[in-house]
Amino acid sequence: MPNPTPDAVLLIGQTLQFSGDPLVEGLSAVRHNSTGAVLIRGGHIAEVGDATSLRAAHPTVRVQDYGDHLIVAGFVDAHVHYPQTAIIASWGKRLIDWLNTYTFPEEMRFADRVYADEVAARYLDLTLNHGTTTIASYCTIHPESVDALFAAAQARGQRVVAGKTCMDRDTAPGALRDTALSAYDDSKALIERWHGVERLSYAITPRFSPTSTPDQLRALGTLWDEHPDVLMQTHLSEQVDEIEWVKSLYPKARDYLDTYEAYGLLGKGGLYGHAIHLEQREKDRLKETDASLIHCPTSNTFIGSGLFDMAGLSAEGLRIGLATDTGGGSSFSMLRTMASAYEVAQLRHHPLHAAELIYLATAGSARALRMEDKVGNITPGMEADLVVLDLHSTPDITQRADRADDIWEALFPTLMMGDDRAIAAVWMNGTCRKEASD
Repeated sequence: MPNPTPDAVLLIGQTLQFSGDPLVEGLSAVRHNSTGAVLIRGGHIAEVGDATSLRAAHPTVRVQDYGDHLIVAGFVDAHVHYPQTAIIASWGKRLIDWLNTYTFPEEMRFADRVYADEVAARYLDLTLNHGTTTIASYCTIHPESVDALFAAAQARGQRVVAGKTCMDRDTAPGALRDTALSAYDDSKALIERWHGVERLSYAITPRFSPTSTPDQLRALGTLWDEHPDVLMQTHLSEQVDEIEWVKSLYPKARDYLDTYEAYGLLGKGGLYGHAIHLEQREKDRLKETDASLIHCPTSNTFIGSGLFDMAGLSAEGLRIGLATDTGGGSSFSMLRTMASAYEVAQLRHHPLHAAELIYLATAGSARALRMEDKVGNITPGMEADLVVLDLHSTPDITQRADRADDIWEALFPTLMMGDDRAIAAVWMNGTCRKEASD
């Protein structure tokens, strides 16, 4: 018998691919193969097709047969705060109370590199268990917190976006404040140290306008202009009382978005978390500059922020990603996040189809992060980040899935009720990092 082809594996199962955006194009943008296969070689997807044909074309390749499990791209979580891992599901009132009571005291601990290393490893392990293979995270003001996350991701071969959170206004605690100059210098040094190293990318990260002075926002805008290939992440219009706070701090600004735009922090590669209560001018400018909005449904409901307008904003052509926003969000799971996104959309009277939900958690979020050529889809040449979903992971799900007439009815119960038990396997950078028996 011929020896197996080295450094290659053929995954067999149902497959799901996207040729476009189902939020805009409908189901014509999705291809499902009930007898599909994915050939992985050298950390990338080499071929996608029918299992019988690919088996015949590659008779010596090692085969991993997942039966009727569904193979999808690895989940892409486009807005998280890994330093908040330990305070997830903390009782709170409104955003500002929650930050002062839980977030800021916890983030002070990240001056300790040992603690940062511990939480970074724990966070990446927790999210891997839920099928998340790419994340975009805020760190703390401490450069050590960025080093910790990037080092942990590098050791795993994981694609991660991250940045030092910058805050220099006295609205933040003194122990968590930097300066305009140190924010610029620290961020620049971190870009030079980490950006583009293996699968790591940097994001310039002002927390949000209320915790930065105009001088700091201007300095970070200058840095982004000097490094236009990095991303920029921040928060926008999360709560109505937050918007009033911004108005009081920036009385000359036309709106919340203008507090970023005026200082060079609006543009292609900008990631704006939450974006619930937007004015029409803000929507127009976000569209004109090809910026991205990140929907954080479990966080928006948990902290009482409001209901994101998925139908309206997607109809306007904006890039939209999906995110857990842990620990403001109440789950590390993108499955739970998809369920919450469905519920929010229902409350806005525009229910999301299963195809739209899985798109948002994969290709949609990758597009928001401007990584659609790297992750988020099962296409030859893409990095081999894949999740294998067991569509019968619990008795509750099985009894509903058994009545399904098509893949969408079979998948939907897992999106609504699934948890880590539905994650049968996770492949990251061409290597299997989790099996159901783990």
